[in-house]
Amino acid sequence: MRQGPLCLLLVMLSIGAPALAEEPQDGGYSTPLSLSAGSQITELQQRLKESERLREELSKQLQNADADAERESPQLTRLRQENQRLKLQLKESLASPAPNLLTDQQQWFITGGGVALIALLCGIFASGGHRKRRQWLN
Repeated sequence: MRQGPLCLLLVMLSIGAPALAEEPQDGGYSTPLSLSAGSQITELQQRLKESERLREELSKQLQNADADAERESPQLTRLRQENQRLKLQLKESLASPAPNLLTDQQQWFITGGGVALIALLCGIFASGGHRKRRQWLN
């Protein structure tokens, strides 16, 4: 076992004990108990009055909020029902597969047309792009 940390711990404990044992020295600057208690009582009474006033205001606001909630309840219910209906519609639309825009026969027709167009363009570019006089036409 190392002696360094153990010695350091013992030194710190021995220094801390007298520091905790000392009493604070006010030197007579403290106010008498009756004066400080009287001022605390008046301060607490003022705080109590303020708290009572705030409690009354909050209870009035709560009553107003309850009345507003009762008025808004039918509208809130209607909105919740509409929300549920829209959620169901969304689930149904996501569950159903997307409709094919073209049938199988139409897709084959478009593929054949594309192949014919590519063949035509290849023929034009292969001939050189200009017409030659054919000798056998003379």
